[in-house]
Amino acid sequence: MSEKIESLTANQEARFVEYIDKWLSIGLSTEPVDFENAKTAACLAYRLAGLEEPKNFHITDSPIDAIRLIKTLDPSKSEYDIFNEMSYGSQDAGWLSFYNYFQEVVGLECTNKLQGLMDLSKYCGWVSFYDDTVVFQHRPEVIKFDDQNRLHCEDGPAVRYRDGYSVYSWHGTRVPAEWIEKKSELTAKTALTWENIEQRRCACEIIGWATILRELDSTVIDSDEDAMVGNLLEVDIPDIGREKFLQVLCGTGRTFAIPVPPECKTALEANAWTFGIEPEMLRDLEVRT
Repeated sequence: MSEKIESLTANQEARFVEYIDKWLSIGLSTEPVDFENAKTAACLAYRLAGLEEPKNFHITDSPIDAIRLIKTLDPSKSEYDIFNEMSYGSQDAGWLSFYNYFQEVVGLECTNKLQGLMDLSKYCGWVSFYDDTVVFQHRPEVIKFDDQNRLHCEDGPAVRYRDGYSVYSWHGTRVPAEWIEKKSELTAKTALTWENIEQRRCACEIIGWATILRELDSTVIDSDEDAMVGNLLEVDIPDIGREKFLQVLCGTGRTFAIPVPPECKTALEANAWTFGIEPEMLRDLEVRT
């Protein structure tokens, strides 16, 4: 008969944060494979699944390196199938955390069948399981995020593995490496004609909206008498549509263009939106200053 939990106690609920922190740390770890502990955990996972323990163990530096090794071990396998067969190891933290909480805090014994995978997630990155062989992967040595916890890095890879395999990301959207590594070579023409719309918006942000607007026929919707409040512009971006921007002079003397919501009707309203305040409050602050 399966165990059933109708509710949690206050003390059990109070431990949510503990397990969130614990498993975030596991999922975002950049430590290399702990080979001996990973082997022990993998063997436990096989036994709990009713399988014979594996005899062969390998360590690879990245998903690409793992694919290369596995194709060497079994040339009949395609890269696509190999990738689909991979387990995520430490990056399975999202769902393993749920069962680990109920195992350790609530005491549900049915979760014990996952003990091998829980242990394994602490010691390696992605992993591939075969009849008598396990291929471990080192975790990334670099993982970077923006302030909203989206993969992001403005001057290098957001994710980098030990063999150099990297993922470049701009506020959560994967972008070509050269857009980050060779920013000066990214042109407005490339940005505005790029096929993928999300990546196109990223390219525009990387170049800077002020530069992009110079390439387009923008219309001034409203100009404030105060240059620090700026101008409200509207422009038609290919395949994206009509967008509004606040073109404003900052304290350093540079001009910036900031995307603002389409409902903004004046430069003052758009500027106030960037601060999260009402237009009247922004004007009042200007007067006081």
